[in-house]
Formats: sequence, C-alpha cells, structure tokens
Amino acid sequence: MKLFEFTSNQPEETMSFAKRLAELLLPGDVIALEGDLGAGKTTFTKGLALGLEIKRNVNSPTFTIIKEYQGRMPLYHMDVYRVKDSFEDLGFDEYFEGNGVTVVEWAHLIKDQLPSELLSISLFLGENGARKIVLAPIGKRYEELCKEFFI
Repeated sequence: MKLFEFTSNQPEETMSFAKRLAELLLPGDVIALEGDLGAGKTTFTKGLALGLEIKRNVNSPTFTIIKEYQGRMPLYHMDVYRVKDSFEDLGFDEYFEGNGVTVVEWAHLIKDQLPSELLSISLFLGENGARKIVLAPIGKRYEELCKEFFI
C-alpha cells in the first residue's frame, strides 16, 4: 500500500488540507482518523466540514459518540474512544453505508466493524507545532482519490 504524506505547520494548514480533500469525497466514504490527543483530529474534521459546506461549528463528539452535520452532504463524526466493546452493535454500518461522509476518530477500537475499504488518516505531532498527516488508502476507490488529490 502506498502512503501519502503532508506536513502542516499550523492548524489553518491542516484545515485547508482537509477542506480540499473533502471536495473529492463522495457519499458513503469512510475516513478512519487516528492520532494522539492534541494531534489535530478535530481540527482536521473541521476542515472536512468546511469542504462539505457545513455552517455549524464542529467539535469533538467525545461524550455522544456520533454527531451529524448537514452540508452539501451529511458528515457523520464519530469518536469511539469510549466504546467499551468493539463488537457492541451501535448501528455504525448504517452510517458507513449512508448518504454522507463518515469520520471515525480512534477507529482502531472498532476495527471489526469498519468497512473493508476506507481512507486511513493518521496525524502525528511534530516539532514547533507541526503535524505530519499520513493517508493510507485501503481499496481502489481511496487509492484513486489519493492519486488525484496529490497530483
């Protein structure tokens, strides 16, 4: 699997990167978002929301698990950090197969429920506030998306 990388030196760059990516997303796309606390997962999701023309303020759904936002297509923002059992049926598949884009923070915690094809994005803390953003496409759809995005 080919990895695609980008270095962001400030939150605005992370948001701009995600906003451009959102312009290529289609209904049913799933993004597995990983990163340490404070690495910029919510900032990244805010950028996606801008690209999806969502007007509401996006914040972490830490205590609600799923937040839904409406724009040119829905954004389903999940934070599964507090899910106790990866086999617990919380209806995630309805979102993954829905008419919007699904972003799953801490996705590895429900890996058994994730679709077989998705875009895995990891954010890593760097020096002086920089973030390394690594995209790992899983499946042909996401490989093509990354190739088009990084041309």
